[in-house]
Amino acid sequence: MGFWLWRLFFFAFAEILLFHGFCSSEPAPNYSFLHQATSAPPLSYYDYIIIGGGTAGCPLAATLSHNSSVLLLERGGSPYGNPNITNLSSFGRALSDLSASSPSQRFVSEDGVINARARVLGGGSCINAGFYTRASSSYVAAVGWDSRLVNESYRWAEKVVAFQPPMRQWQTAVRDGLLQTGVSPYNGFTYDHLIGTKVGGTIFDGEGRRHTAADLLEYANPKGITVMLHASVHKILFTTTGRKRASAHGVIFRDASGNKHIAYLNDGEKNEVILSAGAIGSPHLLMLSGVGPLDHLKAHNITVVLDQPLVGQGMADNPMNAIYIPSPAPVEVSLIQVVGITSYGSYIEAASGENFAGGSTHRDFGIFSPRIGQLSTLPPKQRTPEALAKAISDMEALNPIVFNGGFILEKVRGPLSQGHLHLVNTNPNDNPSVTFNYFQHPQDLQRCVEGLRVIERVIQSRPMAPFRYNSLSLPVLLNMTASSPINLLPHHANVSTSLEQYCKDTVMTIWHYHGGCQMGRVVDSDYRVIGIDSLRVIDGSTFRDSPGTNPQATVMMLGRYMGVKILKERLGN
Repeated sequence: MGFWLWRLFFFAFAEILLFHGFCSSEPAPNYSFLHQATSAPPLSYYDYIIIGGGTAGCPLAATLSHNSSVLLLERGGSPYGNPNITNLSSFGRALSDLSASSPSQRFVSEDGVINARARVLGGGSCINAGFYTRASSSYVAAVGWDSRLVNESYRWAEKVVAFQPPMRQWQTAVRDGLLQTGVSPYNGFTYDHLIGTKVGGTIFDGEGRRHTAADLLEYANPKGITVMLHASVHKILFTTTGRKRASAHGVIFRDASGNKHIAYLNDGEKNEVILSAGAIGSPHLLMLSGVGPLDHLKAHNITVVLDQPLVGQGMADNPMNAIYIPSPAPVEVSLIQVVGITSYGSYIEAASGENFAGGSTHRDFGIFSPRIGQLSTLPPKQRTPEALAKAISDMEALNPIVFNGGFILEKVRGPLSQGHLHLVNTNPNDNPSVTFNYFQHPQDLQRCVEGLRVIERVIQSRPMAPFRYNSLSLPVLLNMTASSPINLLPHHANVSTSLEQYCKDTVMTIWHYHGGCQMGRVVDSDYRVIGIDSLRVIDGSTFRDSPGTNPQATVMMLGRYMGVKILKERLGN
């Protein structure tokens, strides 16, 4: 009996440690090929040079390393040994870190929505909310991918990074509420994208540790790959000598000390430079290297290699809106686990519990914290640094009972609204100017409204009864979510604004931006840059729509998928 009591105590204590974020960080794998860029030679030669060790770049590099020499250049550092990346309970700390060494680089779109881009090996998979789900079969068919290789590539990644999440009270209630509301059928636990309600995958394992795209480098041939950290690429090099059109043949990058290094492609027509720097980084670097709109490049005194006016066009970010539900009953800390996939183009998801993203003494709303830029209490254009600081201060002054609750969110499929990316200066470390034009297309706005109506029905459903105050109607909850600060005694009993206006005023990002180097416009169906030889773009910048409910699984798949295809081309089969 004593033994079993001891076991019970041990597991209960481990659960407490996990819940409060004291679990240790993931130990660094024994990657012999991982180096600081300060150790790079001034001049080097490779078969493939991949710019960006992110969600696509890591699986791509791992795959290509098996029959060629690969240089993977990552502008950030390693995710390993950083508990703010690894621990589920620490979600948000990396996003709230605004230092130059942070794995997250904040940017604010011209729309006024505060956003983030990754700056770490593993890319966005190191700082996101962890949901893992595939693209729909119709999406795969529309892009023109080989469905067999797509499925093989998903499974290749899933063996390392994907897990079934634990279903506790809040997520279970949201799941059952969606089903009672009519978001059916119930598809159980699955990675597949299916109309109805499902439990998706997560990149957090059973002990609450994050597994990122960097973990996929365990598939690499260590003799065929070199990974350089803190390697900031400044320019892609092109040659036109004896050719009808430009051909990429190398890159210039700088290390953390500012020292310049040049990496060239080995001789051979099949060797390539591959951009995998993400939806912000890839079009940005193309422009800095002379591939983009002619007049815009000339205005920044950039030598034009190719006049390509569609570089930087088609930028899109899936708008996200949420409703906060204070709970009279305790709720677990959870990120995204359940999704309701509606037939009209809105996805319903949820998160819950009190985080400590700013430190052990600071309560936080986690995925919806103003510390990480998720501010819905003011319309986008009013979200100034001063307003953000005030929102953080207001949050810290709240009664602790307010943090006992959760958010139900809706994300618009697509979206149909699109914008553009422009240079601000020629510094590759600075953010370009990005405009997403949220809700410019009326169908996006209508999908948001329909999603909010589903959320209302979920909140009023029987499974959610233990987690709501019966006196708080939807108008009151909307007012609470859009008021500063959130409190249990809202300023007004009714919301005078429409749901359409609520969508516009409370819009936030769910970090699923894409576009800028879209397929059929900037790259062809093999991801080769149109009009340039020996240069491809393989990442989310090529997407016209965000795949599935959350894109990270498909970005990982794309890295593996294209790595296999490129190797087959190289080997002639």
